[in-house]
Amino acid sequence: MSTAGVRVGVGTRFAYDGETIEVVQVASTAAGMEVVAADRRGRMLRLGLNELLLSERSRVIPDGPGPSAADEDASAAVLLSQLTVAQREQMLERAGHVREVLTGYRSGSAELAQPGEPKPQFDLGLPLEARYAAKAAELGAGVRTVKRWVSRFRQIGEAGLVPQADAGSGPLGRADERWVQIALEVMGEHIGESRPSRKMVIERTAARLAADHGDGVVLLPSRATAYRVLEELERRRPTFRLSAKRNQDIAGRPDTAYGKLRPTRPGEYLLMDTTRLDVFAVDPVTLRWLQAELTVAMDWYTRCITGIRLTPASTKAVDAAATLYQAFRPRPAAPGWPAHAVWPEHGIPRIVLVDRQAIDGPAAGAAAPALVPETLVVDHGKIYVGEHLTSVCRRLGISIQPARLRTGRDKGPVERFFRTLREDLLQALPGYKGPDVHSRGADPEGGAFFFLDELEAIIRDWAGVVYHHRPHDGLADPGVAGLRLSPAAMFEHGVARAGYIEVPCDPDLAYEFLKVEWRTIQHYGVEIGSRRYNGAALNAYRNRRSAHPGGGWPFHLDPDDITRIYFRDPAERRWHRLLWEHAPSAQMPLSEDALAFARRLAASKYRYPDDRLALAGLLERWNLGLGTTLAERRMALRMSRQQAAFDFPAAADPAALLPSARQALGAAGPATEPAGQEQIPETGDDDDDGDLDVMDADEDFYADALEDV
Repeated sequence: MSTAGVRVGVGTRFAYDGETIEVVQVASTAAGMEVVAADRRGRMLRLGLNELLLSERSRVIPDGPGPSAADEDASAAVLLSQLTVAQREQMLERAGHVREVLTGYRSGSAELAQPGEPKPQFDLGLPLEARYAAKAAELGAGVRTVKRWVSRFRQIGEAGLVPQADAGSGPLGRADERWVQIALEVMGEHIGESRPSRKMVIERTAARLAADHGDGVVLLPSRATAYRVLEELERRRPTFRLSAKRNQDIAGRPDTAYGKLRPTRPGEYLLMDTTRLDVFAVDPVTLRWLQAELTVAMDWYTRCITGIRLTPASTKAVDAAATLYQAFRPRPAAPGWPAHAVWPEHGIPRIVLVDRQAIDGPAAGAAAPALVPETLVVDHGKIYVGEHLTSVCRRLGISIQPARLRTGRDKGPVERFFRTLREDLLQALPGYKGPDVHSRGADPEGGAFFFLDELEAIIRDWAGVVYHHRPHDGLADPGVAGLRLSPAAMFEHGVARAGYIEVPCDPDLAYEFLKVEWRTIQHYGVEIGSRRYNGAALNAYRNRRSAHPGGGWPFHLDPDDITRIYFRDPAERRWHRLLWEHAPSAQMPLSEDALAFARRLAASKYRYPDDRLALAGLLERWNLGLGTTLAERRMALRMSRQQAAFDFPAAADPAALLPSARQALGAAGPATEPAGQEQIPETGDDDDDGDLDVMDADEDFYADALEDV
């Protein structure tokens, strides 16, 4: 009988629901084989044989020893699968010697006997001990070695003769287990601390062992062995190879498998996060180098970017609300976008719509789909958990689910978007400084000539034209293996799968995400921040107090565009747009920060400035270079970088004579100098004491960088 099998019959014991039962009767019925079993207390159970053998509630108890999955030795299949060609030949050679000891023949059979077999010293009439000694003498090995081979061969066959490594030569070698555990403790204590050296960990481990067990009690490994053991322990607890921040992230991983939300349709989860970009930009107001922060809103199911907001220095709560505002009211696509990148006004794919162009003619589309998120996944930043955003989400029925503290994987798709943005776009732009100080160039600010609005437009174009229409590895349909989908294609797939899409029932609800200002309505209109707004919608409420506490009226304001505010008529229940009295002079969106800067600029030039003079001065500053030469723009930017006054003298030297300017302008070959003018030499040699003037050192860069600004 095979040792791997157990005979089932009367007397066979089973472990059933944690109790030991014994079969007392086996019967055949119409329903199949059944058994009657008794437990230790004499109670009788009637069970189907299939249930007893196949159910997870029961397990047979063998009468004698036999192979088991709980055996310490690895299975023969595992041992044989990891052999090299040389090890396999060595194993077969040993098997031949063992068979010769047991049978007298290398093949194990007299029918396949080789010439000269059986040898006299391996005759079966001799005692087994004599044959062991003869084989040991033939191989030059010990008798115990031959006996061990025979024992292993009888247990598991040829797999028992696999060449074994020396005892204790596992991944950690012969290192004492106590030394290994203390080393792991010391490595774990540096989580959240600066990265230690291997030498310090080894010394602290030795000192702690001496304090706990006594000096010399625990055998310390040699320095080379200790380094090898730490290399293996690095796999369990990264400490030396990666950055300290990465080590903290790995240490924060859960012990169990990762869990994740699984969206089933577009708009079910909307991810929002903010990151500091790894590229410098230029503030269009102050003309100074600065870092920018990017806030995005991403639909988890489709990976579509529904909102983008670029802010200088730091992000405010109103910026997060403005990003969510774009999900309700997507911005129009920029001129020149390809047709496939433009979404219809309501965001639904064209495959489920009537072709409006065939009926009404071409119409401007949106840069992203319009979605009403069901759940907002954010971190614990103040801009996301503030009263303004949470109160609006509560009114609109949007749930807010904060991610766990310092757990970036809870917002994995948007974190991956930031990395893709850096690797595919930002690192190709001038002013890229890298993700850390080790990646920073010598002078990244020297190449930054994109204004903030230009950088935001570049990111929007890349997201709408490239990112939305490129296949993503994270987007897949479980029913179609190997199908790679882009965010736009995943959106169409989601609509077809869910059968519907959540769109704003009233697009005007998006105004509720804007900042609220309470003001009275005077005969001349509304005054906010020394700015006057007016419109026909106020006619019925001038010089009247509202029913709200204090008597003020609520007005909604976008801080990035103060040329207009929004007022909801309580009688008509409609939203109206009120224009700033100087809005016709702006000809572009104007932020609160820009107007405050313009007022300071006007105050330094005029004794009694007003907003009209301030706006005119600011527009003149923004339009610097439209009616002047490139040299004047270069000089103005140099002076603003040195925090000089904002009075720019006219430049006398034409910048087009500089070789770098000729190269930027596309001039081929040496330029001919106008008669009577002296050639302007190039500057910028850091080793020349005469070129230490900052204005001269930066001259060539601004001649190149500001040509197309």
